[in-house]
Formats: sequence, structure tokens, C-alpha cells
Amino acid sequence: MVRKKLIVDGKSLTLDKIEFFLKENPIVSLSNDSKKNVIKARKLIDKWVEESKVIYGVTTGFGEFANVSISKKDIEKLQENLIVSHSTGVGDPLPPFIVKIMMLLRVNALASGHSGIRLETLELLIAMINNNIIPVIPSQGSVGSSGDLAPLSHLVLAMIGKGEAQIYKDVMKDNQHKVKVLKSSVALKKFGLTPVKLAAKEGLALINGTQMMTAFASYICIEAKRLEKIADIAGALSHETLRGTDNAFDLRIHKLRPFPGQIAVAKNILAMIKGSEIRESHRENDPRVQDSYSIRCIPQIHGASRDSIDYVSSRVEIELNSVNDNPLIFPDDEAHLEGGNFHGQPMALAMDFMAIALSEYASVSERRTERMLNGSLSSLPRFLAKNGGLNSGLMIAQYTSAALVSENKVLAHPASVDSIPTSANQEDHNSMGSIAARKCFQILKNVQSVLAIEILTACQGLEFHKPMKPGLGNQIAFNTIRKKVPSLENDRILYKDIECVKEMILKNNLLDEILKKIILQ
Repeated sequence: MVRKKLIVDGKSLTLDKIEFFLKENPIVSLSNDSKKNVIKARKLIDKWVEESKVIYGVTTGFGEFANVSISKKDIEKLQENLIVSHSTGVGDPLPPFIVKIMMLLRVNALASGHSGIRLETLELLIAMINNNIIPVIPSQGSVGSSGDLAPLSHLVLAMIGKGEAQIYKDVMKDNQHKVKVLKSSVALKKFGLTPVKLAAKEGLALINGTQMMTAFASYICIEAKRLEKIADIAGALSHETLRGTDNAFDLRIHKLRPFPGQIAVAKNILAMIKGSEIRESHRENDPRVQDSYSIRCIPQIHGASRDSIDYVSSRVEIELNSVNDNPLIFPDDEAHLEGGNFHGQPMALAMDFMAIALSEYASVSERRTERMLNGSLSSLPRFLAKNGGLNSGLMIAQYTSAALVSENKVLAHPASVDSIPTSANQEDHNSMGSIAARKCFQILKNVQSVLAIEILTACQGLEFHKPMKPGLGNQIAFNTIRKKVPSLENDRILYKDIECVKEMILKNNLLDEILKKIILQ
């Protein structure tokens, strides 16, 4: 099968293209203009080296050592020493798909021609991407300023043949624990590639950047855009299980407070419950005037998170096409400028905001789950158990939701409000953006589990409304879940059911089935 292509030019990368990159495993290449720009900038670096011009990180040391001049004969050793000394990461390895995104993002930043890297060095990194040679990178050690120095150093360590790597067929499917860890020199040799010997400026160009935190941010944004629809589906199912009123979703209400997310969510709920026999059964003579906030305010709560996801995604797409190393080269002006584009503050704040937005999905989801399981609130059998007492039903599934929501509250504490100075106080404010991104990644996974529990619970609740049918969208959701997870007639091992529903969320099985018949915003 012929692989698709992705051309990188330093200015047109999007979240959609990153999703395509992960799903389709395309052949990556540089645009012709990018090649010309890279070569042009490199010629200027070579000229300056020849002239012994004093340039930070090219003919000087790094950080607090910026005032130490480096002789021409030691310039190459300087770059190798930079990578070796900065490879100080600890902790579990990063997921291989995150590392692969990091590699693509670094190529894209360097493709603009403002970093001074050699074309052949950049092409080695591209060859590693195309052959799925994925460096093993520890997950901890970045303070998020001067870029993600330690993680990116481990990436470059693989390029110079001194690190470790794994070879994948598909980073989204292969089991990381079953893929053998190799010396990177061995992994490169398998594909006829030779480790690079770094020239002036190249080590610094490769590691000064926000690519680890931005790789996480990109993946989180892609998944969050999908998850916002899943959250609406879960809310709609719970609404029907709890025999809620549809009055709260009337668009006349939401047009008076026209947040885009709020209106979109209200439309989604109405689309999911359209034609509901359950709703019609209690339209008249219902003593309840209005529903609890977790049902009535779904548009306002989900909508606020949805708008937040859109905002964060817009910030991430700016960073995707930014040049963020130091110093920056301006070939047309024959200038180099020392600055701080490597500082991770934009991504740190964005990831902290995303963490809060995602946590709220889980928080309100757990409240709906508890409400469905609480017989005094739902008017349904306690814990949705048949023959309750002998059976516990879904009682403890709510405990799991509560545990994950509580964990999210801890994880959602902003990392960006902390800063510990580094490099003898030369780098006296750090973003901690990588920590914000890793925490947000865990929150994302927790939210997926909490929503899976809500959907599992709501489908069990709908069993007690038969023979009445829910709305068309909810009926599709119910039928899709029931193809994999049968009704809970007697107690059984529930974690398998939760994992099954979660897998249907992650693989888009549930959403795809609904979208065949229902238009969701």
C-alpha cells in the first residue's frame, strides 16, 4: 500500500495534519522553499564561524557559561557536549506517539530557516520519522524554559548514536512493552542511516524548543475535540434515564446568552433526545418544575469547557508553526538575535487551562452518575441493580468515578504558577509547561474513564424504562453499547465493561455510529 505524504514548510502545520500524521503514518518531506531557507541560514552560520564571530551557543558556552569563548577547533565538541550533558531525564519513557509528534514539531520549527541547522542533519531526523525509529525519552526533567532541554537532548542523543531507540510499525498500535529497546546506532544502521556529527549551532538548534509540551498539547487538543461530543452524548443518555425535561435546552434560552459552546451543546442534546417516548411519557403531570444543575445546566457547563478547548487549540496551533530556539538567525539581514522564544509560558498556561476545562467534564459527569444510582433521586432501583441486596449493581462504579474526579482536582492545580530558577539564576523564571502538559494528559485519560462509566450507567438505567424508547440518538448509542456490553442482570466483573465502553470511545465506534444518523455540533 502506497504511503501518503506530508510536506513540512514551517508555517502550515495544523492539529488536523497532526491527527493525519498519527493515523496514516505518511512519508514526511520538506518543501522546496524550506530546503532553500535552511541552506541559506546554514551558510551564514558557517561564515560567522569562519570569522570567529562571538555568538551565543555557537562560539560561546551555554546558560551561565555564555561569557566563555570557545575556540574554533572545539566548536563541534561543544555541540556534542551540550547534548550529552543535557541528557538528564528520569522517569518512565514518554509514549512513542508523543515522541513522534515531538520529532515532527522540531522538523517544522527548523524548516523555517531561522535556526542555522544543516539540511543533512534535518533530513536524518526526517528519515527517523519515516522509518518509525523512535528515541526512548524519559518523561521527567524539563522545567519548560530554554525549551524542553532534557527531553529534546535525549531525542538528539539518538541522532548522534549515543542514545536508545525503538522501531515501530505503528506507534498508535504497537505495544510499547513488546518493542525491543536498541542502541540508537544499531537502530539507525538497520535502515542504512549514519549517526550525525553535530556542527556549530546544531545541538542548540535541536534542543531549544517547546516540542515536548507542545506534542502533548497537540494530542490532548485532538482528543478533547472528540471528547466534547462524547460528553454531550453521555449527558443526553443520563437526561433520559433521569426523565429530565427538554425545556432547559430550548434554543430561545441559549440565544439570550450566546456563547458558541453553550448553543452547540444545547443543539446536541436536543438532537440526541429527539423523538423520545420517555420524554413524552411525563410531559404532563410531572411534579418536578426543573431538573438539577447537572442535567439542566449541561449546555452551560459543557459549553464553557468546549469554548475553552477551542481557545487552547488556537494557542497550540500558533505554537505549532513558531520558531522557538535561540539565538535566531535572520539570513536576509545577516543578523542573529538572542531572545526567549523557547520560553514555555504560552503552552504552560494553555495546558493548565485545558486541565481545568477537561476536569469539569468529569466533575459534572460523576454527579449525573451518582444521581442515576441514587434511588431516592432517580426513582429507579437503587444502584440500578436487579434483585438489589443480593446484587450491588453499579454501586462501586460511582466510587471509581469519584476517585478519578478527586485525582483530577489535584492534577488541575496549575503548574505554571510555580517557578524554580536554574542555571545559577541566569534562567530565573521557568514555565513548568512540560509538567502542565503531562498532568493534563493524565486528566484526559481520567475523563475518558469517567464518561465511560456514565455511559455504562445510563444504558443500564434505560433498561428500566422499557418498552418506552429514548430519542433517536440515544437509541443508537444504547444499541451500540449493547452490541458489546449486555444488560446487567446479575453482578459481574465490571471493570471489563468499563474498559469495553472506554475502548468504544477511544476507537470512535460509539461516535461514528451516532454520526451516521445524527448531526452533532
